[in-house]
Amino acid sequence: MSETTRPYLRYRDDLEQPKPDEAETIDKIIASMTHESEITAGRYDHAVRASHAKSTGLLKGELRVLDDLPEALRQGLFAMPESYPVVVRLAQGPGELLKDNVSTHRGMAIKVFGVQGEKLPGHHDATQDFVLASGPVFPNPDAAAFLRSMKGLEKGTSQPEALKHAVSVTAQVANKVLHAVGADSAMLDFFGHPPRHPLSEPYYSQAPLRFGDYVAKVAVFPLSAAVVALGDGPLDVDDPDVFRHAVSEFFAAQGAEFELRVQLCIDSEKMPIEDASKEWPEADSPYVAVARLILPAQNSHSEARAAYFNDALSFRPAHSLLAHRPLGSVMRARLKTYQALVAFRQQRNGVAVIEPASVDKIPD
Repeated sequence: MSETTRPYLRYRDDLEQPKPDEAETIDKIIASMTHESEITAGRYDHAVRASHAKSTGLLKGELRVLDDLPEALRQGLFAMPESYPVVVRLAQGPGELLKDNVSTHRGMAIKVFGVQGEKLPGHHDATQDFVLASGPVFPNPDAAAFLRSMKGLEKGTSQPEALKHAVSVTAQVANKVLHAVGADSAMLDFFGHPPRHPLSEPYYSQAPLRFGDYVAKVAVFPLSAAVVALGDGPLDVDDPDVFRHAVSEFFAAQGAEFELRVQLCIDSEKMPIEDASKEWPEADSPYVAVARLILPAQNSHSEARAAYFNDALSFRPAHSLLAHRPLGSVMRARLKTYQALVAFRQQRNGVAVIEPASVDKIPD
């Protein structure tokens, strides 16, 4: 069946089915993550992100929407073959500034500038954010399950870094064994992601979002030969900042290209909206390219840029076109949680969190 005739699921408001106690659950998530942030703020005498605290790459570039996309892919931001300035933040997963021998899941956040169209309530700027992470699925199906996991993570924040390193290595070994028999574990990967080059692998939205008239998941995949050639070989984690150094070394010499792809939903039973832990089968609906992410050679982690990205800039699912509204329990939790945690960091650090009008506002 061709891409133009495939029966993709049409977006409807009733595709989402929140549980009656979801608002209370999200409030508890916010309380738990704020407590974690208070612990780390006391440790560093500075508030850091409650997840993806340690940045490894801070980049400027361009998102170029592809020509001649079929109708199902010409949606929202991708309706026309436009080119948009972007900034990209690569980071390690934990809400702590851990040495890189604690190799866990990692993230890629993209902010697109010059985006016109109706935005989500409360978002009044011409930007669109995509918040992505390693692995095609989220470790927990919904907000309630994440809250249960968050309680454990909250306790773990106070544990010594040596113990976290041991947990990371153990999880890597266990996940490698499962992978060998075709049984990958998102939860194990969350705690013990292989220490690969941060540019060498795809990053996923993990949970769905509206895609104009349809529903999709979004992902970014390495494309240019130099990035693909990095492979997934291990890095020397004796260097406590090896991931940042690897990214800086790469962009000091050359640029990189990635593909932004979408996986359109065709069946809400096989490809659920409310369960972010269930992988959507690519045999039924593969990821299809809609844009190129082009990042030229640059200083990817200057002191001025790091201060701006890490303190003044925020990436949130709520920074979105209505046409790309985040969907499902995990995404609804993110909409409220990110806002609360940004407010905590702003108050704790005395730094105004801003939404820049253009990429020119970002320091070099």
